[in-house]
Amino acid sequence: MKTNRMNVRYMVILAMFVALMLVLQITGIGLIPLPLIKATTMHIPVILGAIVMGPTAGGILGGVFGLCSIWTNTTTPSALSFAFSPVLANEIGGFGSALASVWTALCCRILLGVAAGWLWKLLKKWSTNDYLALPVTAGISTIFHSLLVMGSIGLLFDQQFAEAKGIAVDVVLKVAMGVVGTSGVPEAIAAILLVTAVGKPLLLFAAKVGRQITGRK
Repeated sequence: MKTNRMNVRYMVILAMFVALMLVLQITGIGLIPLPLIKATTMHIPVILGAIVMGPTAGGILGGVFGLCSIWTNTTTPSALSFAFSPVLANEIGGFGSALASVWTALCCRILLGVAAGWLWKLLKKWSTNDYLALPVTAGISTIFHSLLVMGSIGLLFDQQFAEAKGIAVDVVLKVAMGVVGTSGVPEAIAAILLVTAVGKPLLLFAAKVGRQITGRK
């Protein structure tokens, strides 16, 4: 019975995070169009969910992030949308490019959630101060995500990236890493601020929901 109640708590909170991400997707706030690539705020609920619920939930929410990214980049493409859309990638490079785009759009986002969850657990073993662990988890997870995504694009889509930017292939990875500075750092700052502000109340809320479902006070 206790296990069933905890499963209910898990599903309730997970559904809450998925609903938030769908709102971000529908309103266009989650993936913001820029000339080269779409900036994101969708990583923030992924990190928060991983902190509150653990690495598995973080991976699930990362998968939701990835699916939203695939949909948005397929329906409203920007210069680098081929790296996030199997449909567009297949058109320019065949099945191999389509698989590469699944890695970039979906697998990298799942890894974001898993990494954030494990990083939170690790930091909590070292320090009980949530206001230290929250910003560190948010900042490192976001930069990790940016490096993983842009590094994957630079390695897997070097020719297409070079054509989109009008640059030589041999400088693609360097330029891709530069995007981490112009896009990833602002995303990390936003994550640090919001995760720090919202994380502690969410942890308390999740604990309260758990007590209500299990009947504890």
